[in-house]
Amino acid sequence: MLTNPEQWLAQYDETLKKAAASARKADEALREVGGSATSPDGEITVRVGANGATTGLVLRPGVRDMEPEHLARVILAVTRQAQRDASAHVVAAMRDLVGDSPALEVVKAHLPQGFAGDGTDDPANLELLRDTRGDDEYFENPPEVVN
Repeated sequence: MLTNPEQWLAQYDETLKKAAASARKADEALREVGGSATSPDGEITVRVGANGATTGLVLRPGVRDMEPEHLARVILAVTRQAQRDASAHVVAAMRDLVGDSPALEVVKAHLPQGFAGDGTDDPANLELLRDTRGDDEYFENPPEVVN
Protein backbone atom coordinates (compact mmCIF):
# COMPACT_ATOMS: atom_id res chain seq x y z
CA MET A 1 0.00 0.00 0.00
CA LEU A 2 1.45 3.35 -1.01
CA THR A 3 1.65 6.09 1.53
CA ASN A 4 0.66 9.61 0.74
CA PRO A 5 3.88 11.60 0.17
CA GLU A 6 2.77 14.23 2.68
CA GLN A 7 2.19 11.55 5.34
CA TRP A 8 5.56 10.00 4.59
CA LEU A 9 7.29 13.39 4.94
CA ALA A 10 5.44 14.07 8.20
CA GLN A 11 6.50 10.66 9.60
CA TYR A 12 10.07 11.20 8.42
CA ASP A 13 10.12 14.66 10.00
CA GLU A 14 8.86 13.19 13.29
CA THR A 15 11.56 10.50 13.17
CA LEU A 16 14.23 13.18 12.64
CA LYS A 17 12.85 15.25 15.53
CA LYS A 18 13.00 12.22 17.85
CA ALA A 19 16.57 11.47 16.78
CA ALA A 20 17.59 15.10 17.37
CA ALA A 21 15.94 15.07 20.81
CA SER A 22 17.79 11.86 21.70
CA ALA A 23 21.08 13.37 20.54
CA ARG A 24 20.46 16.47 22.67
CA LYS A 25 19.69 14.30 25.71
CA ALA A 26 22.88 12.30 25.17
CA ASP A 27 24.92 15.48 24.75
CA GLU A 28 23.47 16.99 27.94
CA ALA A 29 23.97 13.78 29.90
CA LEU A 30 27.59 13.42 28.79
CA ARG A 31 28.44 17.07 29.47
CA GLU A 32 27.61 16.49 33.13
CA VAL A 33 29.49 13.20 33.39
CA GLY A 34 32.98 12.95 34.75
CA GLY A 35 34.98 10.94 37.19
CA SER A 36 37.38 11.44 40.03
CA ALA A 37 39.71 9.45 42.22
CA THR A 38 41.97 10.10 45.16
CA SER A 39 45.10 8.22 46.16
CA PRO A 40 44.81 6.04 49.27
CA ASP A 41 46.90 8.52 51.28
CA GLY A 42 44.65 11.41 50.16
CA GLU A 43 47.56 13.38 48.73
CA ILE A 44 46.55 13.22 45.04
CA THR A 45 43.15 13.79 43.46
CA VAL A 46 42.43 13.60 39.73
CA ARG A 47 39.26 14.65 37.92
CA VAL A 48 38.48 13.65 34.33
CA GLY A 49 35.74 14.42 31.81
CA ALA A 50 33.50 11.91 30.06
CA ASN A 51 36.21 11.30 27.47
CA GLY A 52 38.80 10.49 30.13
CA ALA A 53 40.81 13.68 29.63
CA THR A 54 42.18 15.16 32.85
CA THR A 55 40.24 18.24 33.93
CA GLY A 56 41.72 18.69 37.40
CA LEU A 57 44.73 17.66 39.45
CA VAL A 58 45.18 18.38 43.14
CA LEU A 59 48.53 17.70 44.80
CA ARG A 60 48.60 18.14 48.55
CA PRO A 61 51.74 19.00 50.57
CA GLY A 62 52.63 15.36 51.31
CA VAL A 63 53.63 14.78 47.68
CA ARG A 64 56.80 16.77 48.35
CA ASP A 65 58.17 13.75 50.22
CA MET A 66 57.62 11.38 47.26
CA GLU A 67 60.30 10.44 44.80
CA PRO A 68 59.45 11.96 41.40
CA GLU A 69 59.17 8.55 39.70
CA HIS A 70 56.82 7.26 42.39
CA LEU A 71 54.76 10.45 42.23
CA ALA A 72 54.41 10.05 38.47
CA ARG A 73 53.28 6.42 38.82
CA VAL A 74 50.70 7.31 41.49
CA ILE A 75 49.33 10.21 39.42
CA LEU A 76 48.93 7.89 36.42
CA ALA A 77 47.30 5.19 38.55
CA VAL A 78 44.86 7.66 40.14
CA THR A 79 44.10 9.03 36.67
CA ARG A 80 43.22 5.49 35.49
CA GLN A 81 40.91 5.12 38.49
CA ALA A 82 39.23 8.44 37.67
CA GLN A 83 38.83 7.30 34.05
CA ARG A 84 37.22 4.08 35.29
CA ASP A 85 34.83 6.14 37.42
CA ALA A 86 33.95 8.35 34.44
CA SER A 87 33.47 5.25 32.27
CA ALA A 88 30.93 3.87 34.74
CA HIS A 89 29.03 7.17 34.66
CA VAL A 90 29.12 7.30 30.84
CA VAL A 91 27.77 3.75 30.56
CA ALA A 92 25.03 4.47 33.11
CA ALA A 93 23.99 7.68 31.32
CA MET A 94 23.94 6.01 27.92
CA ARG A 95 22.12 2.93 29.23
CA ASP A 96 19.36 5.26 30.45
CA LEU A 97 19.09 6.71 26.93
CA VAL A 98 19.60 3.68 24.67
CA GLY A 99 19.19 0.66 26.95
CA ASP A 100 21.31 -2.45 26.54
CA SER A 101 21.63 -2.07 22.80
CA PRO A 102 24.24 -2.19 20.06
CA ALA A 103 24.60 1.58 20.52
CA LEU A 104 25.69 1.02 24.14
CA GLU A 105 28.25 -1.54 22.96
CA VAL A 106 29.69 1.09 20.59
CA VAL A 107 30.05 3.51 23.52
CA LYS A 108 31.77 0.81 25.61
CA ALA A 109 34.16 0.05 22.75
CA HIS A 110 35.39 3.67 22.85
CA LEU A 111 36.12 3.80 26.56
CA PRO A 112 39.78 3.87 27.67
CA GLN A 113 41.50 0.54 27.13
CA GLY A 114 40.62 -2.05 29.76
CA PHE A 115 37.52 -0.22 30.98
CA ALA A 116 34.04 -1.50 30.23
CA GLY A 117 32.29 0.83 32.66
CA ASP A 118 29.95 -1.92 33.77
CA GLY A 119 31.92 -3.81 36.42
CA THR A 120 33.69 -6.11 33.95
CA ASP A 121 36.85 -4.00 33.82
CA ASP A 122 40.30 -5.54 33.61
CA PRO A 123 41.43 -5.80 37.27
CA ALA A 124 45.02 -5.01 36.28
CA ASN A 125 43.90 -1.45 35.52
CA LEU A 126 42.54 -0.94 39.02
CA GLU A 127 45.73 -1.32 41.06
CA LEU A 128 47.58 1.63 42.45
CA LEU A 129 51.27 1.27 41.91
CA ARG A 130 53.01 1.46 45.27
CA ASP A 131 56.72 1.36 45.78
CA THR A 132 57.16 -0.40 49.11
CA ARG A 133 60.88 -1.04 48.84
CA GLY A 134 63.29 0.21 51.47
CA ASP A 135 65.69 3.06 50.71
CA ASP A 136 68.69 0.82 50.05
CA GLU A 137 66.80 -1.37 47.60
CA TYR A 138 65.21 1.66 45.95
CA PHE A 139 68.55 3.37 45.29
CA GLU A 140 70.26 0.14 44.18
CA ASN A 141 67.50 -0.53 41.66
CA PRO A 142 65.64 2.72 40.90
CA PRO A 143 62.37 2.57 38.97
CA GLU A 144 62.17 3.32 35.29
CA VAL A 145 60.13 6.28 34.14
CA VAL A 146 58.03 5.60 31.08
CA ASN A 147 56.63 8.53 29.12
